[in-house]
Parts: sequence; C-alpha cells; structure tokens
Amino acid sequence: MPDTTILAWPGGPSPISRSAVSTDPDEHLLERMGRGDMAAVSILVSRKMPRLMALARRMLGDPVEAEDVAQETLLRTWKQAATWVPGKARIDTWMHRVALNLCYDRLRRRREQVSTDDVEIVDGTISAPAKMEAAETASQVQAAINALPDRQREAIVLTYYQELSNQEAANVMDVSVEALESLLARGRRALRAAMSSHIPHTPAASGKSRQEKGA
Repeated sequence: MPDTTILAWPGGPSPISRSAVSTDPDEHLLERMGRGDMAAVSILVSRKMPRLMALARRMLGDPVEAEDVAQETLLRTWKQAATWVPGKARIDTWMHRVALNLCYDRLRRRREQVSTDDVEIVDGTISAPAKMEAAETASQVQAAINALPDRQREAIVLTYYQELSNQEAANVMDVSVEALESLLARGRRALRAAMSSHIPHTPAASGKSRQEKGA
C-alpha cells in the first residue's frame, strides 16, 4: 500500500500526499534542506553543480561567470526549499530556468562574448598544432552558438549539451515540443551556415587536378 503521509509545506496552497510527489528524486533533498539539513545541501550541490556550470558555460562562454551563475542558482534553491510546493514543478526544471534567467541577465550586460577556453585536452601526446586547431574549432563553435538568437541558443544548449529530452527542454523553456523542435531546426541551420564559412574550399585547385588527370 503506498505511503500517503500528508505533508504540510509552508506557503503551500494545501497539504499534499507524499505518494503524489514521489516521482521527483530531488524533492526529498529539498524537504531536508528546508529543515536546515546541511548534509542535504552538500548532496544537492554535488549533484547539480557540474550540470549547472556546463549549462552556464555554454550560454556565456566564460567559466568564471558560469561558476557564479551555478552558485547563485544553488543559493536560490536553498532559499526556496522551505516554501517549495511538492508536485508543482520538477526541481531540476526549475533550477535550469533560474540558471538560464541569470545567464540572460549577464548577456544583457555584455551582448558579445567569445571564449577560447571551452575545450579541455587531456591527452598529453597531442601535438601543439593539433591542440591549437582543436582550441580554434572549439572557439568557432562557441562563437557560432553565442551568435544565435537567445531562444535558439537556449534550445540547442539544453538539448545537445545538457542532454535533456525534447519534452524536458520544452518544459524548461515553457514552450510546446513542436515549438522547441522548430527552434532546434533553425538553430542547427544557423550553426551549419556559420561553421561552413570556416571550412576551406579550393574549387579552382580541384578543377586543375581533374584537367591534369584528363591530359
């Protein structure tokens, strides 16, 4: 028989049963945080910090600002814990939305940002020219992402870098799945067009080679 213990949450509209909210794995942690349990805070930080930093870094292109956004998101989550209403929204979705809003606040303060720090090379045997080429490619990708309209960038980052499902990403963005897929399609086209300008094309040389072979 399912546990139907009634939970009374401060600020909530009405009591709610535990069985009705058991699908969100983070709600128990938030409940503990609301009671001042610091161990729960530590668990949530270790669980969410890397993904929040990855999200903010892709949106902002700056690892220092990304860490600030992640920390502020976690702080707001902690403050929200005591009044969180179970079942109203998934905590992970809410945290993604908070982090994105904080990113947009920073983007409004500086509209253009290109980072060359977005690639991490762990293989020490890679040659210096290869490292430079990888860093340049990463910089070009980040610059292309930064140049996307805000909503297209948000859709691309949530789906491809945060690895959210289309439904989860749509929930974070508060749009339908169809609208998300439209944003993704437009974003992918824009990225392909931007990156194609960095691919060297040598049609003249290719044509000469064919003539020489036919001679």
